Amino acid sequence: MGLTEEMAATRGGSGHSGRLLGEFRRTPLLVPLSEGDDGGLMSGWQGGVRWIFAFTDEGALARFAQARGAGAGAREWEYLSILGARLVDAVIPTVDGPTGVAVDVADEDASMLFPPVVGIVPEACAVDAGAGRVDAV
Repeated sequence: MGLTEEMAATRGGSGHSGRLLGEFRRTPLLVPLSEGDDGGLMSGWQGGVRWIFAFTDEGALARFAQARGAGAGAREWEYLSILGARLVDAVIPTVDGPTGVAVDVADEDASMLFPPVVGIVPEACAVDAGAGRVDAV
């Protein structure tokens, strides 16, 4: 199964979090670049978390562009193709504040959030790092 199928299975209640995360990490994702001089990855804020927008294919990215008002004749969107693993292991640690990945966000029935929690992002970047742990005295 690919990432989109694992996301659908998870949303439908028959998925497995380990398989979902494995597919996410192995899948090349399309991440649009933000406009302007910073050249960063396009993201948004919700609930105190920065969400990097990522897409499973060009069709999903095009639907996102249309939803943001980029119709016919609009600028061409530049994007980066990056493995999910590299996005969470190498990029997220360079971003200030809690950061997760929002996949296929223009597709209401097919989107998935990968929040900044232990097991998804590096522990140093996870909002729940240390939660429920008892340190030896």
